[in-house]
Amino acid sequence: MSRGSPTLDTLVVFAVVFAFQQLVVGLFGIFGAWRPVYAFLFVLDSPVSQPWTFVTSVYAHAGLGHLLSNAVALVLVGFILERYTTRLRFHLFFVCTGAFAGFVQVLLTDAPGVLGASGAVFALYGYVLGGNRLTDGLLRNLDIPTWAEYGVFLVVALVVTVATGAPGVALLAHFTGFLVGVAAGRVNLLAVSRSAPSGTRKERY
Repeated sequence: MSRGSPTLDTLVVFAVVFAFQQLVVGLFGIFGAWRPVYAFLFVLDSPVSQPWTFVTSVYAHAGLGHLLSNAVALVLVGFILERYTTRLRFHLFFVCTGAFAGFVQVLLTDAPGVLGASGAVFALYGYVLGGNRLTDGLLRNLDIPTWAEYGVFLVVALVVTVATGAPGVALLAHFTGFLVGVAAGRVNLLAVSRSAPSGTRKERY
């Protein structure tokens, strides 16, 4: 495993980006022109006019409450999951799932734009559900076909999405992130190979 905590890295990026967001609002707010600049830098929209917002939108937040809720949710799952992967894999998974979830949100809804890390955070939770030993054991005991397994995960994703529903919340991004995370967990995408007496294997948790 690489040294350092990707969860802490991500929290630092949250804070730095949020501070920059406030700087943009402060500087351009004087001229009453902060909204277009803010959207240009941070908001992922459709059609995508600023490709860098695939990344910046994942780490930007609509307010302090939004930032804190995603930070707490990240802490609860990130420090656990990072023990079973590398720093690079964690960061790539986080930004890719977050960008994809946000893009699905703006592509398939009438949302004018999206920002926030919740799609990526939900992907981490989905990964934990799909990739742990307890889930493996439960599914083996149920002895159901693969399509039925994903049907169960689909229902769980719907329940989790509805449970997090609130005005202004990007529910489709939550749903998409969670399902992508489950699929990644089922194939053990983030796991790294470890040497064992019986050979090389990938660890589940």
